Parts: sequence; structure tokens; C-alpha cells
Amino acid sequence: MNWKFWKKTSEEREEEKPKSKIREWGDAILFAVIAATLIRWLIMEAYTIPTPSMEQSLLVGDFLFVSKFHYGSRTTTTPLQIPLTHQKIWFTDIPSYSELIKLPQYRLPGISRVKRNDVVVFNVPPIELNDGIDYPVDLKTNYIKRCVAIAGDTLQVINRQVYVNGDASENPELMQFSYIVTANDEINERILKRHKIYDQELVGRTGNSVIYQMHITDEVAQDLRKMNFIQDVRIGTYNGSHGFGARTKEMVEGNIFPDAKAFPWNGDYYGPIVIPSEGMTIELDEKNVAMYGSTIAKYDHNENVTIDNGKLYIDGKEMSQYTFKQNYYFMMGDNRHNSLDSRYWGFVPEDHIVGKAFFIWLSIDRNADFLDQIRWGRFFKLIE
Repeated sequence: MNWKFWKKTSEEREEEKPKSKIREWGDAILFAVIAATLIRWLIMEAYTIPTPSMEQSLLVGDFLFVSKFHYGSRTTTTPLQIPLTHQKIWFTDIPSYSELIKLPQYRLPGISRVKRNDVVVFNVPPIELNDGIDYPVDLKTNYIKRCVAIAGDTLQVINRQVYVNGDASENPELMQFSYIVTANDEINERILKRHKIYDQELVGRTGNSVIYQMHITDEVAQDLRKMNFIQDVRIGTYNGSHGFGARTKEMVEGNIFPDAKAFPWNGDYYGPIVIPSEGMTIELDEKNVAMYGSTIAKYDHNENVTIDNGKLYIDGKEMSQYTFKQNYYFMMGDNRHNSLDSRYWGFVPEDHIVGKAFFIWLSIDRNADFLDQIRWGRFFKLIE
């Protein structure tokens, strides 16, 4: 019996034509695309910091990897999509996906759950922050913030300090606020670089004084106060024709979540508010409809939800109670006075969670001189 029947004969091997260079390159590219797509979906995805909302913890120009396996990868809802794209085909406004086939979304098992103080990448929920386009959940614009409260927590902000379930939260080490800094003259660029002041603007002059608005840490604020050419450093923001000042409890921000008329809050005096959790049942009185109605209508997988005169209806039926179908989270930027976050657009649903920010692999300061653009000290820095 021939035990080597699976081996090709020398004649058969001679008849095989070698692959062309084009075929070899095509096979290699196809393998690379498939491998990269699987890694991006299951394990890690690269992400760039585009805005200063997380400074100083994360800087504009940081390139980082986001772990998908921590919270579990999500299956896509739109399988008809060009690999390695997000919303649009590169360098065009052409959608990179088709909704001819739509699938339910599932999440694979992860090694942990979202915890307080995790730095999280997520798909930002409101359509207004997605160019007004109703993208599928996994194709919405990516944001990165710190999770300050998880499902079931009661959150409140009092004079800039976050409280969760009545206890003061641990503040990020490099948390920033807006300060009004008054100096004798324009501050030298060298001093700004030395103190790592990236987010600053000259907002006014009075007599011989120069006024800046700077988003800086408390430590940097203390250092500035010691300089002989600095006249004053105080918490506050520039409010255009309203001048300069800190937020007080009585001030109301018109764009605050969930509704400035029903909840007259601002970013420094906010709440209390309970973060919805899966299985949590609430009474749908007028106050709770104002607080949770938009979340129930837009993100909790309901159809035909209407809100009218302080009452919520599903399929035309008035609801007196409601039980949430998934967990939600409250996200805030570490640059607290320069962050568009949950205080202004609401809760992050669990199905919008992308992954955990893991480590920085490259950091580039595009505003620096050519030789100083790479921030070598941030290479392979773990994100905390």
C-alpha cells in the first residue's frame, strides 16, 4: 500500500506554475489586511488624541493603543464595510459601509468591566456630535474620557469636586481647571514650555496688564503665583462681554444635560443624578421624564417613544414606570473646564463602549520646532 499518496509526484510538481510577483504581493496584502482587521477588532486599535479635553493626562498628538479585550470586543452591525475604515473612505466623504445588511450587536467576554477612573474610548452618543448623521453605534465618532461614575452610582459635582455616592472621588493626578492669569507683560514662550502650559489664550489687556485664560493644574497655578511678573492667578473663565469669573452655584449653563430649565446646573455645580443601570426601575413622574426621557427614547433600544407634556409614551401607551435595559456610564475629561462630556450631552450606554485606553506608543508636538516635535518621555507610557 502507498503510504505517501498525499505527496505530489515530481512530474506534478514540475507542472505547477510558480506564482507571479503580482500574485505574491496580492496574497501578502490580503493576509496583512485580514490580520490587521482581526487585531483591530479583537485585541487593539490605534487612536490619536485630537483635542485638549484630557490634558495633562493625555496630550494633543498622543498616539495610543486601545484595548478591546479588557471590556470585550463588539461584533459589528454593518458587515458590509471596507476593512480598516471607520465612517468614510479615506480622504473622501463617501460612506465606507452599507446598511443593506444589518445585524444585532453582541459583546464578547472581556477580562474586566468599566470601573471608576478608567480612561475609556467610546462612541459618543448624540447625533449632533456625529456630524448630524445617524451612524450605526459602532461607527459613531470616537471620544476618550475618564469614567467618573458607573451604573447605579449617584454623582454630584460641588465647587468642581466630584462626589460619588456621597464620597469625594479621587481626582486625576494631572487634572486641570481654567485659571485667569494676569501678568505685567506677555509671558515668554520658554516659560509656557517649561511649565507644560499647552492650553492657553491671551484674552485681554487692561492698562499695563496682560490677561490670559489658561487650563492648568493646581500645581502649575501655585508655581505661577511665585513669579514676580505675575500679578494674579485665580480660578475663572473668560465669558466675553460678561468679563472674567468663576462659576457659582447660581449660574446656569444653557447647554447642560439633561435640561437647564428643569435642572439649573453648571459644570462646577452639577447633580445629584443617578446613573441608570440594567434592571433599574424608575417612576416616570415629570422630573424623571425630564432627566431620563431622552436616554430612554434614543439609546435604550425602544421604538416609537414619544415625550409630551412631561409624560412618556411607548407605542402610544403612557408609561408610569420604566426598567432600563442596559448599563450606562458618566464620562468627564481631566481638563475639566475645557471638556465636552457627560455634563453636557448625557450618559454613555454600555453598547457604545469601545475599549480601555492602554498605553501611548508615540507622541508628537506639532507646534514645536522640528527637532523637538517628538515627546520622547511619553513613549510606551501606561495610561492611568
